[in-house]
Amino acid sequence: MTTTAGRQATTRSRKLRPDGARTPARRPGQSWWARLRRDHPVLLLALPGMAVIVVFQYLALGGNVIAFQDYQPYLGIDRSLWVGFENFSILFNGDPRFLQALGNTLYITLLQTVFVFPAPIVLALLLNSLVSNKIKQTVQSVLYLPHFLSWVIVVAVFQQVLGGAGMINNFLRANGWDTISIIGNPDAFYALITSQVIWKDTGWATILFLAVLSQIDRSLYEASAMDGASRWRQIWHITLPGMRSIIVLLLILKLGDSLSVGFEQLILQQQAVGRDVSEVLDTYVYNNGVIGGAWGISAAVGLVKGVVGLVLVLVANKVAHALGEEGVYRA
Repeated sequence: MTTTAGRQATTRSRKLRPDGARTPARRPGQSWWARLRRDHPVLLLALPGMAVIVVFQYLALGGNVIAFQDYQPYLGIDRSLWVGFENFSILFNGDPRFLQALGNTLYITLLQTVFVFPAPIVLALLLNSLVSNKIKQTVQSVLYLPHFLSWVIVVAVFQQVLGGAGMINNFLRANGWDTISIIGNPDAFYALITSQVIWKDTGWATILFLAVLSQIDRSLYEASAMDGASRWRQIWHITLPGMRSIIVLLLILKLGDSLSVGFEQLILQQQAVGRDVSEVLDTYVYNNGVIGGAWGISAAVGLVKGVVGLVLVLVANKVAHALGEEGVYRA
């Protein structure tokens, strides 16, 4: 009797939506104001982070107006001369430095997409195959550590190992062998920075993939093993399909950030190899804006880079929807 009466009361308290479906009625005391009062400690804790994002991410977008000015810091935005799209015309009319920076950026992006992006996937698969959890945790801790080192330390470590007076060359020299030129060698620069990124960030990037691997139903592996599937077939037909959603999502985000290839890493090594091979869009903005004083042109480069990144994310997300994945947002 009590259960039936409760169900009837619940049914009567529901409202019909326009499509005829019933929606649960709001419980007494669950108004917007009541929920705000209930959750205000959490909202207060989130307020500083929200303020930082609003000030340094959204309000800072107003600075893009510099791209349409002959901006002079001592005049400010309000008194600097408006030049319209002149800064953009300088970029796309064959500025050799800009074209060189663009070419280097695209080449480094291609290298990092081909070699850096798959590295944490491979590492996650290798770690997931370890039987002992204690060994797995120890290996993970060692691999995570480089992520917390600054690029200054990472570059210094590589210098001490691969430099002209580094550990490897000292060993070769002590045994009468020819030394190798890596640090400061323009021909080896792209291989060097790619290996630096892999060493620094691959271990940390495996966290997401390991989390996804832990959610795959183990019974699928057991059933496939009973059917005679090899380890490689299990990876191809069970593991990789289970990781496909997160791989697509991270690849889309990677494309959106594809024109930013590591300002700090490159600027620290630019003097050793020269700007011909190390100049990218981010260092171009720094060298021409902060150092050279061409604020308007540098702001135009940054604005174009942001727009291109947004377009790449939207296009890649549409492709993901066509392949049946959610991507960054649902269709």
